[in-house]
Amino acid sequence: MLLAKYHTERAFDEMVAKDGSLRPQYASLGDRLSRMELGELVRRKGRAERALFASGITFTLYGKEGSQDRILPFDIIPRIIRADEWAMLESGLVQRTLALNAFLNDIYGKQHIVRDGIIPREVIESSPGFLKPCLGVKPPRGIYIHISGTDLVRGEDGNYMVLEDNLRCPSGVSYVLENREVMKQIFPELFRDLRVRPVANYPIRLRQALEYLSDRSQPSLVLLTPGIYNSAYFEHSFLAQQMGIPLVENTDLFVENDRVFMKTIRGPRPVDVIYRRTDDTFLDPTVFRKDSLLGVPGLFDAYRKGNVALANALGTGVADDKVVYAYVPDMIRYYLGEEPLIPNVPTYLCFRENDRKYVLRNLHKMVVKAANGAGGYGMLIGPQATAAERRAFREKIQKDPRGYIAQPVVALSTAPTIVSGPVLNAGEGSIEPRHIDLRPYIVFGKDCYVLPSGLTRVALRKGSLVVNSSQGGGTKDTWVLES
Repeated sequence: MLLAKYHTERAFDEMVAKDGSLRPQYASLGDRLSRMELGELVRRKGRAERALFASGITFTLYGKEGSQDRILPFDIIPRIIRADEWAMLESGLVQRTLALNAFLNDIYGKQHIVRDGIIPREVIESSPGFLKPCLGVKPPRGIYIHISGTDLVRGEDGNYMVLEDNLRCPSGVSYVLENREVMKQIFPELFRDLRVRPVANYPIRLRQALEYLSDRSQPSLVLLTPGIYNSAYFEHSFLAQQMGIPLVENTDLFVENDRVFMKTIRGPRPVDVIYRRTDDTFLDPTVFRKDSLLGVPGLFDAYRKGNVALANALGTGVADDKVVYAYVPDMIRYYLGEEPLIPNVPTYLCFRENDRKYVLRNLHKMVVKAANGAGGYGMLIGPQATAAERRAFREKIQKDPRGYIAQPVVALSTAPTIVSGPVLNAGEGSIEPRHIDLRPYIVFGKDCYVLPSGLTRVALRKGSLVVNSSQGGGTKDTWVLES
């Protein structure tokens, strides 16, 4: 009944094929939904929202009226991924992680990829994420990217593409874990019908990866947070609690004789590994931003001398640069001698004259992004923009070509989503397709572990392609099926 009026758009739909049939992995869910009344689904959605609120799962939204703590909107109709589909994604994500890690080791070392003409030197050196103090500094085990989140999208043909990489302080995994616990309560019958791969061991795998960075048998680990006013503070406290390690702020740490210590009621305690959720340039005011009130003076020297490990390593931000992103397929070929298993979205680099001319002629059908923007800010979606907005971006590109990239508009895949009517409690509403993306999480320690799930973000506004929580997006639980 609920799916009787579900009509797909031109985009690839995760649940319904072009001929109107349900995709095999959605058979059990589709059967369940077809026999449910909207009122029952709404009641379950309400239960989920109350459970999330009781858990304190919030994020901070910053706007003109100040900051607001709110629950991340959660849609209870899950996204379901087949086992064979996930196996391909897993291989591609590991491949990309290894290539990016090799790239970071190289550019902070002998820079072979620059000398061989694969990436222009000016692209690297002009990136705000490239930290010259890190030249020649080797992180423990040669690992830069301990935790990463790679944003994936599907085009109209259903094929996956990488939209961007998140390597500095990727967030969102706490929502994956908490959403799953809620879904077990909301749809227990579906978990009986389907063999869904578990996600609960993520904190264990993360802790093991952090411990691998130290030579000590029982290293001292901490999670460093910028504090309660950070938008992801809930996640920081959640992961620290799940891993069983202290959550600390900069004032809880100090450096003495190039060693990092944590203040405790029993005196100073040495720290071996810091899982930092503070951006690179705020970590040590003696080396980077002098005005930082979030850093630990002397931390960089302790790191440089190998007395403390940082996850992720300092300097990873250069690989988050959207201009550098365009070269990742070349990195895979250069360092691994392989073809990329998951392609990039076609990308135009505005610092290249021919690319820039093409972009300026076609702004009405391009997505333009700031090379170091995040959260859906600093972006133009050409077909939905006004003439004035396109003129403004034309000027920005001409003034700072290195600062922008452009991509064709990708009709992100859609998934069934509960859409409320004026009075949802009275049973008004429906299930409609909404655009989604996917952020899987990769943990790099002794090996590369890909969490068999991910943060599926959903654009709740009809027709919107912007899924970021800061722009009104929500999330779904992502179910990866056992083979």
